[in-house]
Amino acid sequence: MINLEYPEGATPIDPDEASELLLTHITTREELDRWEQDNIIEALAWIEKTKPKDILNEAFIRKLHTQMFGNVWKWAGKFRQSDKNIGGRWWQIPTDLKDLCDDAKQWVDSRNEPSDEIAVRFHHRLVLIHPFPNGNGRLARLMADLLLENILDHPRFTWGSANLSSPSDTRQRYIAALRAADGNNYQPLLEFARS
Repeated sequence: MINLEYPEGATPIDPDEASELLLTHITTREELDRWEQDNIIEALAWIEKTKPKDILNEAFIRKLHTQMFGNVWKWAGKFRQSDKNIGGRWWQIPTDLKDLCDDAKQWVDSRNEPSDEIAVRFHHRLVLIHPFPNGNGRLARLMADLLLENILDHPRFTWGSANLSSPSDTRQRYIAALRAADGNNYQPLLEFARS
């Protein structure tokens, strides 16, 4: 049985989702984090090799989540089937995701906002939709970076230059910045993303 303790703002994995862990030898949060990080490193290598540009669509977002977590979780790339402590109703995910991708395409085409603001707004909305059982923050940060680098021709964010999966002051700053964005104040998230 895996013993998971969650940092502030993390989405708990329910028992049904936990039962889909592919690596049954994992028993602690630290072990899970290490295996997920190894999988994410493989996903980053895949991104570097493929340099995807057609990323603002459901198919790519699912594929990226699978690349990031498919060696660890059976549900990687599959939308959550239950409501969580964040996000809308689970059955609204495809519509919400399509709306986000359509909006982001319009933001990119019009360029009415600076590149960093486009990416931060995309990141925030993707976190709010929370399409997958877990890994949504990491997915949203990577999607924002791909949007910046591969579409907007702008450098990736540094995201506080720290591991945001573990409890820390940096994670608390990130969560506070997300909460400010919930109130339509994106400045703290913009500042955090470049810190």
